[in-house]
Amino acid sequence: MAVNTDKNVYTVLFATLMVVVVGSILAYLASGLKPLIRENERFEKQQNILYALGVNENEGPGSVDFIPTDRVEEVFSQHIREQLVISGDQITRDDQAYLIDIKKELAAKKSGQTPRLPVFIGEKDGKTYHILPMYGKGLWDAIWGFMALDENMVVQGVYFDHKGETPGLGSNIKERFFMDDFIGESIVNNGRLVGIGVVKGNNDPVNNDKQDNQVDALAGATITGNGVTAMISESLNLYKDYLQSISTK
Repeated sequence: MAVNTDKNVYTVLFATLMVVVVGSILAYLASGLKPLIRENERFEKQQNILYALGVNENEGPGSVDFIPTDRVEEVFSQHIREQLVISGDQITRDDQAYLIDIKKELAAKKSGQTPRLPVFIGEKDGKTYHILPMYGKGLWDAIWGFMALDENMVVQGVYFDHKGETPGLGSNIKERFFMDDFIGESIVNNGRLVGIGVVKGNNDPVNNDKQDNQVDALAGATITGNGVTAMISESLNLYKDYLQSISTK
């Protein structure tokens, strides 16, 4: 007996079957790929932390090239000598601190819980740097990154990324020309923690002045730049006591 494919019931049954089949396949793939996804996320965090420390494979003035995934764990262990977790008045060592989700910790803080804040002690060219994670809000969605500081509270390097900033405008926070401007800037002024402002019209477009706690804003991306300024300020304030304990200024 032939099936009448013109009836609505056939269409509904066929659509339901396809949803079940396709959904099952996607669920299976998601489950099977989960370990690989987690591994890639782990490598990405290590790459970003190392980039802020100035450990990368950049070639030329505009490239942003990370340590490859097949070497990043080895390089990470060579340069990141210690990982700390600040929780209230307690500071503990934790070799998995880089896996802490700073977004979740900030949400916990807003709900009245004590956040777990990671710090990475890195070494490069015989010098020690303290690398801090950052998280904030851009124009459209989340922005985040890492900042490496020496004991004088001078920036060794930064890495920024975003979820949905405007291509060619706010998305440029992860471009080399913007991130490099932060190198050599101080986060303190007259002994006060002030952060670094992304400022429009600061009369220093090539960023020669490293004493003004400012970098030049991105053209057409004022709100994203304000978000970076706020992210830096708010993130550094979370680590204020720690920074005061290591600062020589």
